[in-house]
Amino acid sequence: MAGISTLGVGSGLGLSTILDKLTAAEKQSLTPISKQQSAATAKLSAYGTLKTAIQAFQTANTKLKDASLYTATSTTSISSAFSADTNGSALAGKYTISVDHLAQSQTLTSDAKTDVKAALGSDAASRTLKFVTADGKEKSISLTKDQTSLTALRDTINKSDVGISASLIKVSGTEYRLSLTSKATGTDHAVTSLSVTGDDTLHGFVGFDKSDQANSHMVQSVEAQNASLTVNNVAIQSSSNTIEDAVEGITLKLNDQTTGTQTLTVSADTSKAKSAITDWVNAYNSLQDTMGNLTRYTAVDAGKEPDSKNGALLGDGTLRNIQTQLKSILANASGSGVYKTLSQAGITTDPTDGKLKLDADKLSSALKVRPDAIRDMYTGDGKKTGVSTVLDTTFTAFLSSKGVIQGATDSISKKLNQLTDQYNTTSKRIDDKIARYKTQFTNLDKVVSVLNSTSNYLTQQFDNMTSSNSKK
Repeated sequence: MAGISTLGVGSGLGLSTILDKLTAAEKQSLTPISKQQSAATAKLSAYGTLKTAIQAFQTANTKLKDASLYTATSTTSISSAFSADTNGSALAGKYTISVDHLAQSQTLTSDAKTDVKAALGSDAASRTLKFVTADGKEKSISLTKDQTSLTALRDTINKSDVGISASLIKVSGTEYRLSLTSKATGTDHAVTSLSVTGDDTLHGFVGFDKSDQANSHMVQSVEAQNASLTVNNVAIQSSSNTIEDAVEGITLKLNDQTTGTQTLTVSADTSKAKSAITDWVNAYNSLQDTMGNLTRYTAVDAGKEPDSKNGALLGDGTLRNIQTQLKSILANASGSGVYKTLSQAGITTDPTDGKLKLDADKLSSALKVRPDAIRDMYTGDGKKTGVSTVLDTTFTAFLSSKGVIQGATDSISKKLNQLTDQYNTTSKRIDDKIARYKTQFTNLDKVVSVLNSTSNYLTQQFDNMTSSNSKK
């Protein structure tokens, strides 16, 4: 409460100063509450920092649960006829591949017309254009008379979901042909029948029957074709130029046909696993840094208050529990009979700070010789064993809505609410007391002011009487 400048003017007493000192003394009782609020707020923020650090480590840890990571492969080929991608599950080896020809789409072409906007159909109000493909699928488009010109047919077909791409080809200075091309390659997607019902005139322009091409109105200018290739001398047909699992775990993308065979080499790729394990080690060490900062302790002389630079979770039971479980999991890591500890794979713990050290060369060697053993050490059975599996289960529990971190956060939030209520109650009690002091001091000021006035009056009267008597 600010000083009351008018208090004490009437009495001449230092009541305003006294009231300020009383206010300051009363508000000392708020200091312990404020300190508790600051500590609780810092602790609440610290739990948020801890949660974020754990989530970052869990993200890196989750990648190590993927069993295919440790047996990943890569492909090598100098062929222009194809490219190859692996999903990581392909077996290492060499494959001879020869591409005879690529898959291609069917194209139908109409007779030439000079007016691209003239209606080619009859005066019928409506008609239906029907496509039938070799795989037995049928798709239709309803057309108005205004949609029977070359440009209208092109635009309407392109806007419809019939699997056909339409275009106009200028074959001379004044002539155009309608070209219809299947969007998908391969013989199964070729149009075997194109007909128009309700408009014989339009049918006479676009009608097509693959079984009777001599009497068809549209011409098959490009025949649909499947891709043809051999893999290790085994013949393969595909409606697409992208071929999956002709070689298990490999996707071939055919680019050109060649004469002779080309070699595809599939080799083990340990770089992905090594990179993921390196990221895991770095994420773990980052988590250790975070926990170290949150539990930092700075020694002080006896009798002095704790250093303000101490970590907000110094001595916190929740964090200590997390640290204990984390160390236990890493210390008891066990996978296959080959690698039972992380140290055998080049990962050791520094006893001075608890961080992990990675011997990159030792890890590379282990991944090259026994990638399956490294996999088993991290993934285990994928349920209850394996370093990354157990860590994931443990941290998922920690981070759940009913986990220890949420429980600790809720507890601190509850305490903060209680401290806020306590602070407000105490502050109101102080304000009420100071208000009573002010009222009492104001009354005192008035009484003393009156007494001072009376005293001054009586003194004046006494002085007048004395002066009058002395003159007689």
